[in-house]
Amino acid sequence: MRRSFEFLLRPTTKQTAALAACLEDHRQLYNAALEHRRTAYAKAGVSVRYGDQSAELKHIRGDDIGGQGRWSFSSQQATLRRLDKAFRAFFDRVKTGRTPGFPRFKGRGRFDTAQWPKDGDGCRWDSQPGHPTATYVRLQGIGHVRVHQHRPVKGRVKTIAVKREGNRWYVVLSCDDVPAGPLPATGAAAGIDMGVTSLVTTSDGEHVANPRHLAVTAGRLATAQRDLARKKRGSRRRHKAVARVAALHGKVRRQRLDHAHKAALVLVRAYDVIVHEDLRIANMTRSASGTIEAPGRNVAQKAGLNRSILDAGWGVFLTILSHKAESAGRELIAVNPAGTSRTCSRCGHVAKENRVTQAAFACTACGHAAHADVNAAVNIVRAGLALRQAAEAA
Repeated sequence: MRRSFEFLLRPTTKQTAALAACLEDHRQLYNAALEHRRTAYAKAGVSVRYGDQSAELKHIRGDDIGGQGRWSFSSQQATLRRLDKAFRAFFDRVKTGRTPGFPRFKGRGRFDTAQWPKDGDGCRWDSQPGHPTATYVRLQGIGHVRVHQHRPVKGRVKTIAVKREGNRWYVVLSCDDVPAGPLPATGAAAGIDMGVTSLVTTSDGEHVANPRHLAVTAGRLATAQRDLARKKRGSRRRHKAVARVAALHGKVRRQRLDHAHKAALVLVRAYDVIVHEDLRIANMTRSASGTIEAPGRNVAQKAGLNRSILDAGWGVFLTILSHKAESAGRELIAVNPAGTSRTCSRCGHVAKENRVTQAAFACTACGHAAHADVNAAVNIVRAGLALRQAAEAA
């Protein structure tokens, strides 16, 4: 398997400045390559490819030894591939009739990652293996940077990336041949219903709480954003205010990830088969504002629901659950969510009147009463097991 390991960096003051300079030069290279493509097509109708721009890197580095020339050639090629990937995605969206979204120039706050595509080429993980108390990663032009390694790295390190989050720096290792860690079989299967009141409700009646991390931090975040709005652009105080807002968002993100990891681990340890809804979260959280000619209805209520869904982090949780299930040798099944909340798990009667309130379910045909989310989770696990049986029969 291929897995990523992320660790906090502990750079010195000089190394922090060098990391920022490295990121800035890679951002300028990205923007210059984008401008080159735009100008070539606008003036001469010529499409510039990755190979053309990669071939020019040698001359760029030779003319700018103190700037672009001090960084790894391979990491700069990775930045050009990143731009090429953005263009390929743009053309794919055009072909399929979706909103194109032409690649944009990257501002200082929109380019926070640099990648080295091969361990040993301009970078080296565990660059001082004989050090008794710390782990280091060596990056060309920056030096040996101390790493806060809180867990062992498994597999073979393939690529190394450095990313900035607020005032923090992280190293991300992408590793191949990571061994799986299968868990002992339990013989149990469960369906899970995603929600806002409870993040997850299982078909066994268990509820996993939704901590609502963003809602808890909303007051402090609003204060920090108001403080930011009063600062003059380009000032030192504005820079500090931006850092405070970014730090609050970063804390919410880390809390959400931590809770998702713990909740997913509990499910993976308890069940051999886990069935979940195949949710289209982007469609579910689309704005209801509409247009001037056809304004939407209940816009404020829909905006609040969207905010609650995004705060719950369904997409993050399902992604983490799939990774843990694969590593543990568990089976994860996605089913169509249509009708699962309106169908009686006892008699199969489907009617919107069955859902009395958000939390209560009472079948109008047979009188079965249950928690609405538990009833939906039972329907989900049955649908998943039916799909599994059909696939095995085929």
